[in-house]
Amino acid sequence: MSVRVRIAPSPTGDPHVGTAYIGLFNLIFARHFKGQFILRIEDTDQSRSRPDYEENIYRALRWCGLEWDEGPDIGGPYGPYRQSERTKIYQEHAKILLERGTAYKCFATPEELAEMRETAAKQGLHVGYDRRYRDLSPDEVRKREAAGQPFVIRLKTPTTGECVFEDAIKGRITCPWADVDDQILLKSDGFPTYHLAHIVDDHLMKITHVMRGDEWMTSTPKHICVYDAFGWKPPVFMHMPLLLGKDGKKLSKRKNPTSIFYFRDSGFLPEALMNFLTLMGYSMPDNREKYSIADIIAQFDPKRIGTSGAFFDTQKLEWLNQKYIIESIPQNQLWDRIEQWSYQREFMQRLMPLVHMRLKTFGDFMQLCDFFFINDLQLTPELLLPKNTSAETASALLQCLIWSLDEREDWTGPSLEQASHEVADCFGLQHKKVLMPLLFATIMGKDHGPSLYESVTILGKDRTRVRLLQAIETLGSISNKKADHLKKSWQKRDCKDYSASR
Repeated sequence: MSVRVRIAPSPTGDPHVGTAYIGLFNLIFARHFKGQFILRIEDTDQSRSRPDYEENIYRALRWCGLEWDEGPDIGGPYGPYRQSERTKIYQEHAKILLERGTAYKCFATPEELAEMRETAAKQGLHVGYDRRYRDLSPDEVRKREAAGQPFVIRLKTPTTGECVFEDAIKGRITCPWADVDDQILLKSDGFPTYHLAHIVDDHLMKITHVMRGDEWMTSTPKHICVYDAFGWKPPVFMHMPLLLGKDGKKLSKRKNPTSIFYFRDSGFLPEALMNFLTLMGYSMPDNREKYSIADIIAQFDPKRIGTSGAFFDTQKLEWLNQKYIIESIPQNQLWDRIEQWSYQREFMQRLMPLVHMRLKTFGDFMQLCDFFFINDLQLTPELLLPKNTSAETASALLQCLIWSLDEREDWTGPSLEQASHEVADCFGLQHKKVLMPLLFATIMGKDHGPSLYESVTILGKDRTRVRLLQAIETLGSISNKKADHLKKSWQKRDCKDYSASR
C-alpha cells in the first residue's frame, strides 16, 4: 500500500501556524514512508472563502519549506483539488446514501431546531436534533418537497451501541452512538458540509492516513459512520497533540500570535519555526532539540508522537531561532540575511515619506522608526493609559478595535482610522484624547512618532494585531466572562458602561 496523506486548509482567514504544524507532520510521514503528500483546499464556505486567502496559504506553506505532490496549483491524478469545483460529486454521493436508506431528507425549520436545542439542554442531552424527520414515509417526503419546503440531507446515525476505533496515536477509542447526532451532509443550498465533503474526497483521492489535530477526535465517530454508510474502509486516523496557548487552551488568535506571516515578518527563520513545531508533537530518540527536517524524516517513528497538548512557548522558539542564527548563518552572511528580512531597499523606501519632514539629522531615523523592526515593545500600563482612563476601559477599547477591524476584513491605516472613531463613539469617549494616545503607545511603544495610520499600513495586519494583544495583556487582560459581556455590548454598539470609571 502506498501511503497518501493530506492537509485541507480553508481559505477563510490568515494562514494559521496550526496548519503548518499539521502539514509538517503529514509531510514527514509521507516522505519517511515514500508516499505522497496532498494539499486540498476546502472552500465550501462560500461566504468566507476568498482567492487571496487561498494564495496566502500557498505563500505561507512554501515559506515554511513545505512542498506538496498534488494540489490545486500543480494538479495531480485525483483532481480537482478545490472543493468548490467538486460540488456535483458531493451531491451525487449524497443521493447514493438516500437511495441506500442510510441518509434522509430533514425538513426541520430554524425555529424547530432552536426549540430542540433548548429542550436537549434542559434534559442534559448531548444531542440537540431529536430526529423527528428521520422516519417520514416516502409519500410524506414527496408531499413536503412538492410544497416547496426546504430540506437538508442528514445521516442516519445508529441510536444504540458504541463506535469503537483504533487511533494510531491515542489507541482504542470508544464512544456511545447515543452521543452522536444525525449530522447534516448536504445543506439546503446544495453545498456539502465538511462531514460529507472531506470523506468523499479522502476516499476518491485514496488517502490512507488522516493526520489531523486532536480537536477532530470527537467528530471521528461521525466520520466513521459516513464510511460505514458508503461501505468504504476508513483510513488510519492519527490525532496530533493540540498546540496550546499560555492559558492551557487551544492556541487562538484572540490571545496569541497565530499567523505564519507574523513569524515570517518578525524575523524568525522558517527552518527554526519548523524545527520548533516538530517539538510540539514529537521527541527524537536522543532528546535532541535542534535538527533538520531531513533528520526527523530519516529517523521518524510514529510511536514517538505525543499524546497530550503542547505549550506553544515563544521563548523556546526564540531560543531555538537564536541557535539557528548562530550555528547556521556565517558572520559574513548575517547582514545579507537581515537585509533580506526587512532592511531591503523596497521596504526602507516606504518609510521615507513618514520621516522626510521629521529628520533633524540622519541619526533621528532609527529613533523615529525603531518600532518597525522591534518585536517586543517595552510596554507599561503607565505608558498605555491615557489620562483619566482605567486599565479595564483601555483593554476594552483595544479589544473592540480588533473586532471592528476583523469585521471590516481590512487592517490598513484608513480602516484603523475609521474603526478607532467608531470605537470612540461606541464608548462615548473623545477620540483625540483617549484613542490616539492609546494607539500611539500600543503600536509604537512611545507617545509620539510618524503618522500612525500610515505606519500601521506598513507594519501590516499580523504584527498590528499582536501589538494590540500585547497591550491588552500588559493592561491586565480581559476575563472570558467580561469578554462575552463586552462582545454583546459591542454588537449593539453601546459600550458606555465600560467607560464609566474614566
